[in-house]
Amino acid sequence: MSEANPLVEAFINTTYQVAGHGKRNIQILKDALHDVDGQTDSDVYGNGKIIEEFQAKMAAYLGKETAVFFPSGTMAQQIALRIWCDKKGLKKVGYHPLCHLEIHEEGGLRELHHIEPVLLADKDRLIELDDVLSMNDEIACLLLELPQREIGGQLPDYETLEEISSYCRKKGIKLHLDGARLLEILPYYQKSAAEVCSLFDSVYISFYKGIGGIAGAILAGDKAFTEESKVWKRRHGGDLISLYPYIVSSNYYFDERLPKMQQYYNDAKELAELFNSCDAVSTMPLVPVSNMFHVHFHAPKEQVEAGLVELYETTGVGLTSYLRQATEETCSYEVSVGDQYATLPKEKVKQVFQLLDEKMKSFNII
Repeated sequence: MSEANPLVEAFINTTYQVAGHGKRNIQILKDALHDVDGQTDSDVYGNGKIIEEFQAKMAAYLGKETAVFFPSGTMAQQIALRIWCDKKGLKKVGYHPLCHLEIHEEGGLRELHHIEPVLLADKDRLIELDDVLSMNDEIACLLLELPQREIGGQLPDYETLEEISSYCRKKGIKLHLDGARLLEILPYYQKSAAEVCSLFDSVYISFYKGIGGIAGAILAGDKAFTEESKVWKRRHGGDLISLYPYIVSSNYYFDERLPKMQQYYNDAKELAELFNSCDAVSTMPLVPVSNMFHVHFHAPKEQVEAGLVELYETTGVGLTSYLRQATEETCSYEVSVGDQYATLPKEKVKQVFQLLDEKMKSFNII
């Protein structure tokens, strides 16, 4: 048996958790199915009213001609890039060094599709127009992730997106949006999903991140693109006999949480300000541009973990169940604000951050 982690156990035992929507348990599906007629027909291998209506709804929302529901974003995005590479007859795509396809998919793009990535920009900053203009390699497609999760959920300004989109169209480079968190950035840009997506040839969105469903993704674009994606979906084993549990939960939580994205964004800015008011704590970005950001502790991981355990036991409030060591003297974790933050009693919030400030000061960090 693996050794118990004191921070995880202390977090589980708290009464309140600051981030997210709550526990990922079977209740998520039970709530989504509560008002669904039990006689509703399921989808069958990608066909049927339940999947076709949801796909049409998402295509309209994203401002694209058509959309296809996938069981995972990993599958959807590899397929999108494969289609654009085949169309151009060129097996090269450009993306950020910390792109999900590069660091979280076990080389799937290379091993399954023999596509070579061209890494743009430094890992610690966003892709800018100059990075695209100065590419030495010809590419079939450029992928932009909005927001760039691994560097704290940073975003380029909207003008930069427009300039990159315009350049790609002039050069015949397809532009794909990794919009796993697209809905969460709309309050910052003050744009509709369709406006943002109009800059891209293909778009992926997730239904388990800010939306909080079970799993699932949408891939959207023009009809020729999505029809080809259905063929690749079958080849990848993504045409399960039925996907309705994912579709029902995606639809339910999309309707429930889309109107709350502005609230999550406002709450994230408030929460980041509280972290930044504490000694030896900072956030990236300093002011969030979506509902997510990274918290950096300028103290050793073991010291911060022990301090957080005491904090949880004293207040009954959990900030995080994990810390990532960055250096011997620093550590961090990721925050995604959801429904839970609004339920926190204000006096508890005040207590937590007063104590966190005191804890960090007590470490005598030089």
